[in-house]
Amino acid sequence: MKLLTRSTLAAVLAAPLFVSAAPAEAGIGDLLVAPTRIVLDGRRGAEVVLNNIGEEPAVYRVSVEFRRMDKDGGLNEVSQPTADDQKAADMIVYAPRRVTLAPHEPQAIRIAARPAQGLPDGEYRVHLLFRAIPPARPVAQAAASEPEKGLRFQLTPVYGVTIPVIVRLGNLQATAGIANVHLDKGKDGNSVVSVELSRSGTRSTFGEVRVLKAGVKDPIALQKGVAVYTEVNSRKVSLAVSPAYKGALPGPVTVQYVETFDDGSHVLAETQAVLR
Repeated sequence: MKLLTRSTLAAVLAAPLFVSAAPAEAGIGDLLVAPTRIVLDGRRGAEVVLNNIGEEPAVYRVSVEFRRMDKDGGLNEVSQPTADDQKAADMIVYAPRRVTLAPHEPQAIRIAARPAQGLPDGEYRVHLLFRAIPPARPVAQAAASEPEKGLRFQLTPVYGVTIPVIVRLGNLQATAGIANVHLDKGKDGNSVVSVELSRSGTRSTFGEVRVLKAGVKDPIALQKGVAVYTEVNSRKVSLAVSPAYKGALPGPVTVQYVETFDDGSHVLAETQAVLR
């Protein structure tokens, strides 16, 4: 076992792995979760399905947490919830809160919203965390040849998936805009299309960003599951260029921010730009 200092151990334990995903399902470790976003109106509930895709039984705990979006679209954990955060947490009910799943076994978590009487219209949001609980392991005996000095720890990574649960009360509206479209370099050094999305109104927006070129059938860049939550008026988005596109990147493009639904789509914002 690796010898760790107390400061190193604290840093490791303070950094569990999470996914805050936008596709139809999200997975990390041996856990799959679908869907990855729930919107409630206070009348009908919904279900989230957990699926243990591993080869051993696993235990998962469900809990509420709070996250805030920053200008880069990151979701940061909130240590001091606001009054609206607490109102959202108080109205969300879900069951069961702890499940044990056999290998390849699914389990539905029922979720509903019960708003307090007189609660003002608006959008309220919490995040549900589905976290694996590591099985208890017997204490390993150190080899006789190992020198006994310092504290020794065996770390077990703890995996989890977070999804937003949004409650919308009343007739809420939102508008969006697109600005500052330009070419940039991604973390891997490849070209990306960077845009800035703006939002105003009484609800968040959620959809996909498309970059289109005249004469090209499919978007040259596409990112799904892009949200702009109510705590921010704008956020940045960087779109990787599709590997299928082999043409030149500089030049005129059309950029769209599109909300997609089961029965169609709605263009929230569209702009013409020249990539440079």
